Amino acid sequence: MEIIDFHAHAFPDAVAARAIPLLEAEGDVAAHTDGTTAGLLASMDAAGIDRSVVASIATKPQQFDPILRWSAGIASDRLIPFASVHPDAADPVGEVRRIAEQGLRGIKMHAYYQDFDLDEDRLLPLYRAAAEEGLALLMHTGFDVAFERVRKADPARTLRVLDAVPDLLLVASHWGAWEDWDEVEKHLLGKPIYMDVSFGLQFQPRERSREWVLAHPAEYILFGTDSPWSEQAVTLDYMRSLELDPALEAAILGGNAARLLRL
Repeated sequence: MEIIDFHAHAFPDAVAARAIPLLEAEGDVAAHTDGTTAGLLASMDAAGIDRSVVASIATKPQQFDPILRWSAGIASDRLIPFASVHPDAADPVGEVRRIAEQGLRGIKMHAYYQDFDLDEDRLLPLYRAAAEEGLALLMHTGFDVAFERVRKADPARTLRVLDAVPDLLLVASHWGAWEDWDEVEKHLLGKPIYMDVSFGLQFQPRERSREWVLAHPAEYILFGTDSPWSEQAVTLDYMRSLELDPALEAAILGGNAARLLRL
């Protein structure tokens, strides 16, 4: 059984040395790797994870090109990079097209670090382009440890986006919306909407997490850790502790991601 972490992070080595301490301080959270691709691969080896999606975030429009170059350069059998489009880019649709032309499989966006509301009309052309190109869109959803709790990427907004662009391969990260669990149950749970469990699974009692897994369409749940902000081995052990049917566990741990990413 192949295990795919659908939500992990790494940075160019020089950037990691600066970014990890800063992000630890901003979110009051400890990193479990040094933030480099080598550190991520070592973590994967220790946990028994075969592949990881490496999600980057362009916090400024001018970061698109260097992130795209770096992402294309690290792509391998084990690392599946997602580039990032900033909503304030001069040509966000063109940037989506360039990501697809590079052969990458997805895009990462973050409403807080990029300062947008998930369901803004100005984003619809970007979303439609991603849908046309068949790119997965890994979206930070819910609140964020480093920001005030203003609703920017909540479940109601996720539904409005998918109503407008039903073909969009949107993945609502952090169990549908980090620390907005009641709204996830109200709006998302049980519907054909992709959710990854990263930095969310362990924030709920084990029994509630198991109930959620069983209540959601089996093919729409993706294993993820948010490494380095959660330890990959610990999150994997937590998922296995739910004592799911082996076929369901295999789908969540890798099968669903492999299908979504066309591996």
